[in-house]
Amino acid sequence: MDKQMSFWDHLDALRKVLFRIIILTALAAGVMFAAMPWIFDHIIMAPCSTSFVTYSAFDRIAETLGFEGLATGDSFKVNIVSIQLTSQFFIHMSAACWGALVVAFPFIIYMIWGFVSPGLYENERQGARRAFFFGNLMFYLGAAVGYFLIFPLSVRFLASYQLSTAIEPIVSLDSYMDTFFMILLAMGAVFELPLFAFLLGKTGILHRSFFSAYRRHAIVALLLLAAIITPTSDPFTLFLTFTPIYALWELSSRLVPVEKPESEDEPANSPQTAS
Repeated sequence: MDKQMSFWDHLDALRKVLFRIIILTALAAGVMFAAMPWIFDHIIMAPCSTSFVTYSAFDRIAETLGFEGLATGDSFKVNIVSIQLTSQFFIHMSAACWGALVVAFPFIIYMIWGFVSPGLYENERQGARRAFFFGNLMFYLGAAVGYFLIFPLSVRFLASYQLSTAIEPIVSLDSYMDTFFMILLAMGAVFELPLFAFLLGKTGILHRSFFSAYRRHAIVALLLLAAIITPTSDPFTLFLTFTPIYALWELSSRLVPVEKPESEDEPANSPQTAS
């Protein structure tokens, strides 16, 4: 461009970007709303069945390693009921909106990037591109871990847990969906830890010495976190949950700079005096 854009030109460009984002999200929500019955049957409700891929894989691993408590068995079943009159309709709407945001999120970021990038330097653009790509990748990876590992293990344990034989375990649709969204979004956010650590390292706030000093504390804290996420009694399930979370800790430690020892700067700043 031959001349710089004025404030009103920037405002008009922002308005166009926001309008495109709203249109894209609305179209994605419409598609998700139409496809939601199939998504419910084959994706969201899949962990309620014994034939779910995670249960089948874990049963085979349990038989091989001898962890009998991990086997789901043929009797495993989750009964989902709709208690409120409007539950199914509002769950349909909310699931379509959340699904649209998840699917359209990379495109939304790309549109925002197209608006912001002209005002950045070239090195800032390269860093932002890597951060956006890495952040999106880690979010979807975390959501996948939540769907294939954390959520089915939680459902298998909590839905089959009985305080008394007189209580029939029946799960409400609202409770099931709240847990589903909470775990997927929480794991997506947890998997952003390496990116968060990288940004703190770039600003000089976080160094690798922090991870070295608090590694033992982190192992205990992450074990407790894994136990809370999957409150099962077998150690194999706890180990499977703990492993990806601890791997994030180690990956974060590799993305921050090594703190320079103070002794490196002393010769230049404090020369020795002659005796």
